[in-house]
Amino acid sequence: MRIVVQEAPFDFGAEAQDFASGHTDMGAIVTFTGVVRDIAGDRLDRMVIEHYPGMTEKALEGIAEEALSRWNLGDALVIHRYGDLRPGDMIMMVATAAPHRKDAFEAAEYLMDYLKSRAPFWKQEFTSDGGKWVAAKDEDEDALSRW
Repeated sequence: MRIVVQEAPFDFGAEAQDFASGHTDMGAIVTFTGVVRDIAGDRLDRMVIEHYPGMTEKALEGIAEEALSRWNLGDALVIHRYGDLRPGDMIMMVATAAPHRKDAFEAAEYLMDYLKSRAPFWKQEFTSDGGKWVAAKDEDEDALSRW
């Protein structure tokens, strides 16, 4: 299991290849990458993501450990960025390795749902109208109910 919280961009291809190459005994590798989108309709200048170092990593480790205990996984990877991000920037990556695809897909979805709603990150969007904090969405909370 590897948890990374970083300000710098990551190389998705390199991270996915590195993760997959170490798991020759796994039949499924699932990856997901979240991208900053301009939900303001060509008005989003940037998004700023804040977190508390130490606390954030510990929370992400707990989420990943829960996934490892609930599904037959060989490994999990979570990368999440913080700082100033622009539309189109990769914000996070999840990868899971499992003997079979069902476990890999379900565990990846679980990690994504929990990262979206429970990971201790705070997001502020900046447009030409100024900045506003991003509030939790009901659909993100609802997604947790299936787990």
